Amino acid sequence: MATHETLEAQVDQLFTEWNRPDSPGAALAVTRDGEIIYKQGYGMANLEYDIPITTTTIFDIASVSKQFAAFAIVTLSHEGKFSLDDDIRTYLPDMPDFGNTITIRHLLHHTSGLRDWVQSLVIAGVGMEDVISFRHILKMARHQNALNFEPGSEFLYSNTGYNLLAEIVERVTGDSFREWTDTNIFKPLDMTDSHFHDDHQMILKNRAYSYQAVENSGFKHAVNNTTALGSSSLYSTVEDLAKWILNFDNTRIGEQTVIEQMHQRGVLNNGEQISYAFGLNIDTYRGLQTVGHSGSWRGFRSHLMRFSDQKFGVVILCNLDTFNPLRLAEQVADIYLADLFAPVEASEPGKEAASIEDIKSESLASEQLIAFEGDYYTEELDTTYTISVRGNQLVAQHIRHDDILLTYADDHFLGDAWFFPEVRFTRDETGRVIGFKLTGNRVRNLDFQKKTF
Repeated sequence: MATHETLEAQVDQLFTEWNRPDSPGAALAVTRDGEIIYKQGYGMANLEYDIPITTTTIFDIASVSKQFAAFAIVTLSHEGKFSLDDDIRTYLPDMPDFGNTITIRHLLHHTSGLRDWVQSLVIAGVGMEDVISFRHILKMARHQNALNFEPGSEFLYSNTGYNLLAEIVERVTGDSFREWTDTNIFKPLDMTDSHFHDDHQMILKNRAYSYQAVENSGFKHAVNNTTALGSSSLYSTVEDLAKWILNFDNTRIGEQTVIEQMHQRGVLNNGEQISYAFGLNIDTYRGLQTVGHSGSWRGFRSHLMRFSDQKFGVVILCNLDTFNPLRLAEQVADIYLADLFAPVEASEPGKEAASIEDIKSESLASEQLIAFEGDYYTEELDTTYTISVRGNQLVAQHIRHDDILLTYADDHFLGDAWFFPEVRFTRDETGRVIGFKLTGNRVRNLDFQKKTF
C-alpha cells in the first residue's frame, strides 16, 4: 500500500510542467471520507508581481458555478416558492412568448432551446474581453425571436438558461442572487472566500489573473470583465469548494431530498434520459460513477469531480487556457483509487471527424456570387453584416470583427470563424436573395434580412 507521501509526490508530479515561477498554474484539493486529504498550489497567480498560487487563491470557476444555481432553485422549489414545471414567464413575464412553454426544468437541463449568450453576443460584435454584464445578458435573452428547437426535444448546452435561473431567484426571493447564495450557501458552509461576482470593477484580494498561452512559451493576460450570474462568475478557492463537495455526503445545508434531486438526470419529450442533471454531469470513469462539471472562461479552466460511492472528490482550478483540468482530475483519481478501478482497455482506432477540408466543396463563379452581396441585418441582435465578393469567394464583414471568409459547400457556405460557421441564404419566389440563416454550435437559424436589393 502506497504511503500518503508517495501518493502526494505522484500527484505533484502531474503539475510539474506549470509549477515554476514564470508560469500560470493551478490549485488542487482532494477529499475522501469527509475530509480534505491533500491540497496544494502550483505555479503563479500573477506573473506581473510574482504571486504564487496557494489553496486560498481565488479563481473564477466558470461553469462549475451552475451546480450552485441549481441548488438554489431546487431549495426554493422544496420551500414551495414554485414548481420546476412552471412556465418561466410566470416569474419572467418580460421574456418573449415563443409559442412553446419553457419550464424551469428545461432551463436546468439545457433543454429549453434558448440560444447561448456567448455565441450570440459575439455574433453581435461583443468581444470576450469586453464588459459583459448580467443585465446585458438578460437583455439579449429578452430580444430572442425564436428558439433553437422545441423545448424538451433535445439537449443543447445554454448558459442563457442558467442566467435566467439566477434572475428567477432574485424575482422570487427579493434578494440579489449574490445575497441569496451568500446567506443560504456560502456562509453556512464557511465558504468565506466565495461569492458570485456581480461587479467586474470590485477589488478582490488573493485573486488569480487569467492567462492565455502565446508563441514561444509566453503568456498574455486574458482580461475578464464578465458577470454572468448563475451560469458562471462564481469566484472561489479549492478549499471552499472542498467544503461544498463534502456537503453532498454530510449535508450541512440542503435536505437530503434536495441533494438527491440534484442528481436526477433530465428526460427529453421522447422519454430519453440525458446525462445532465442539475448543474451536474452524471458519468462513469473506469467503471465507477462520477458526478462532475467543467468550467472554461477566458484563461480560467476548472473541474470538480466526485466519485460518490467512494466518497472521494477532486477539485482543480487553473488560470491558463491550455490546461485540461478534467484529465488532470482523472489522473489524480488514478493515483488514489488505483485499487478500485477496472483495468484500462485498449481503445479501438476511431474514425476521424470530418474537417471542413473533407467536405465536398465546389466554387461558384464570381458573377454567381454577386447575387449574395448586400447588407444583412438581424433584429434579434441589432447587428449588420456586409456580404461582398472577394475574388471567387464571399466575405462577411462586421464593424467589430475580422473579415470572415465564406466557402461554398453544396448548397450553403461555411464560415472560418467559430461563431459564424454555416450560412444558408434564403430567396423569394422569384429567386432573389432576401436574407440568410446562421446556424452552428449553440445558435440555430438566426434570421438575417437583406437591407438592400
